[in-house]
Amino acid sequence: MNLWQNYVRPKNLSEAIDAFATAPRPLMPIAGGTDLLLDLEQGRHSPVQTLIDVTSIAEMTALEIRGDELFVGAAVSVNRIAITPEVIAYAQALTEACNLIAGPQVRNVATLGGNVAHALPAADGTIALLALNAQAEVAGITGTRRVPFKELFLGPGKSSLKHGEELLVGFYIPIYKTLRDSESLRVSSCFKRIMRPQGVALPIINLAIWLERTENVFSQIRVAVGPGGPMPWNGTEAEKALIGKSLNEETFSSAVEALLTQVGFRSSVRRASSDYRRHIVVGLFKDVLETAWQRAANH
Repeated sequence: MNLWQNYVRPKNLSEAIDAFATAPRPLMPIAGGTDLLLDLEQGRHSPVQTLIDVTSIAEMTALEIRGDELFVGAAVSVNRIAITPEVIAYAQALTEACNLIAGPQVRNVATLGGNVAHALPAADGTIALLALNAQAEVAGITGTRRVPFKELFLGPGKSSLKHGEELLVGFYIPIYKTLRDSESLRVSSCFKRIMRPQGVALPIINLAIWLERTENVFSQIRVAVGPGGPMPWNGTEAEKALIGKSLNEETFSSAVEALLTQVGFRSSVRRASSDYRRHIVVGLFKDVLETAWQRAANH
């Protein structure tokens, strides 16, 4: 039995949107296909009439600096992201997240867009992009638009993208000139996770931090934790506890207390209990925070 009946490979974004409008339904876009093809084979996905291959679309495979932003196309493989110098320089948390997704063979074909489009609250790429204050570019019949990253998510596995009508084109990540041009302002990021091997590595919890360090205090910081709730989640109370402070034991204790008060961990049979996650997030938070803090000092 064929898993699909029609296979379309548009050459550009315009052709892709036309295919969305005219191809036999139900349809699905495909790039790496590392999740979709398995789901189709194993009956976890409803039948698909048409697959639309987006890997030949230049707009979706670009990885480049655009002004004061780094653009990462949704169809760029996670391995390419992990080894690209511009990503390492300006979005180290994303590099670290991509290096931890699945295994080497999967990373060669899996894409960042696919990682995000599944809308899972603990996807590695998603947590890194949230900390990095990314914006998403979405294409539809009326053209392309930018969307704040968090607006892509409606709940666990539920994306705000209109199925069969809209396509995730890529992500814009701000590049902060302070990283290059100022001696007093330093910017850095970090991503780490704790995982349980079960055939493939399942994250028990992951955490990303982006920060700006002015002299010896936090002038800006973003904390992203997965899974901290039903959607990708920012530790805004922990951020408030750190702004304007230097990193020391007292500051950290206040920040972790704020994090634990706000976070909504759930129990998972395959991963870990809520209580266990609350226990281990303390050490993970400290590790990521101290790493990002030290990186900023060394820039």
